[in-house]
Amino acid sequence: MRRNVKEAVKKGWQKVKSVAVAIAMAVVLAPTTCFAAGTGTAGITQPLENLKTLIIAVIAAVGVIILAKNVMEFAQAYQQQDSATMNSALKGIVAGVMMAGISAVLAFLGF
Repeated sequence: MRRNVKEAVKKGWQKVKSVAVAIAMAVVLAPTTCFAAGTGTAGITQPLENLKTLIIAVIAAVGVIILAKNVMEFAQAYQQQDSATMNSALKGIVAGVMMAGISAVLAFLGF
């Protein structure tokens, strides 16, 4: 008799655990609705837009600095007829132009 009671309790406990896991999964996977204020998405996305604008402006400013540095480096290498430094400076000029024009490129791509 005692053995049957233990087995019944054990089976009952297994069912309780299974139901608890099922309830937990239902709660975790249930879709929730998020209600935002009536201002549209501008209030939510504006800080991200500001951050994007700031980062693009910093990249463009660094690009102008790199461009100016490499133009001067190219002029010195041209004066000294150093082809290796001229090649390196030309690569830097291209990189600087790309960084300085990043906002135009992103605007062209639709960002």
